[in-house]
Amino acid sequence: MTDVAIAPAVAPSPQQDKFMSPRKPLPQSLIEGAQIPDRTPFYAEKHVNFKFPKRIITMKEIGLEGAGITSTAISEPFTLFTEEAIKQMRAEIFSRQVLEKYQVGSDLAANMIRGYCPEKSSFIYDAWNSPAVLGALSQIAGIELVPAMDVDIGHVNISVRDDAATASVPGRDADDKPAFEWHSDSYAFVCVTMLSDCAGMIGGETAIRTGTGEVLKFRGPAMGTAVIMQGRYIEHQALKAFGGRERISMVTSLRPKSPFVRDETIIRPLLPITPKRTLYYQYVEYRLENLEERVRHQLKVMRQHKKAGRDFDVASAREFLLEEREFIDAMLEELGDS
Repeated sequence: MTDVAIAPAVAPSPQQDKFMSPRKPLPQSLIEGAQIPDRTPFYAEKHVNFKFPKRIITMKEIGLEGAGITSTAISEPFTLFTEEAIKQMRAEIFSRQVLEKYQVGSDLAANMIRGYCPEKSSFIYDAWNSPAVLGALSQIAGIELVPAMDVDIGHVNISVRDDAATASVPGRDADDKPAFEWHSDSYAFVCVTMLSDCAGMIGGETAIRTGTGEVLKFRGPAMGTAVIMQGRYIEHQALKAFGGRERISMVTSLRPKSPFVRDETIIRPLLPITPKRTLYYQYVEYRLENLEERVRHQLKVMRQHKKAGRDFDVASAREFLLEEREFIDAMLEELGDS
């Protein structure tokens, strides 16, 4: 397993005690405007338009060398999906069957849509499980990635402004106002894709805190483009955007595919906005699958050594068992007393 030199910060939980509905209704014009006559399946050849980012900022550059699971910290915005793909995604997330059941809200974000994949959204689910998309993201991240869990595929943050707010001019310090407070993420990597036209929009950058305490700002994505960040190991915040009627971003969380790479996923911050049984099941399922793979590998190595006539390596066995005990203890901590 890969060692991590610097422990990740704890992600903040929304300050509420139970699963919450959205804080305010979405405008009917937004919902109706997202509908399209022709809903199609996802085809990578038609819907993916990947262009490698011009720059990838490394963990070393932000003073966090040795932290995380790869050297990638955050990318510059890069083209990922076609305009047609964005239209299909908007049509799915604003469909009646999704909005009826999967809208949530918290003190961190008034309107979110999450947990609808794969039951109510085949296009979005297939897009984020596409080898073309995952291959592109893995290339940027420097490690093979997969969606962390189905419940965190295509999480949507929605901000809609009234006419007065749209027309207002931000003050001198407005670009430093946070949309979200400082935090780190629950999963190793996140990919943030913009589903809105950002023409005329000011702000919306991602601010990150470096290893020396300095704050750096990075440009946010435009419509159809995305940014990937190793958010579990980087303290960051999203700055508010001004101008424009809407800002709709899709966040898909990612984890390493290999069961032999350290996995420090935390799920407690997600409980206020995610059904507990769904979250717990998906978390325990993939973690036990990884544990199973590591146990099988350890058994294979032990048996190979025995066939070769080598003595049983007690120290190695103890090291393996201690690592797995730590892994299980982390799971128990996330599951709490329930």
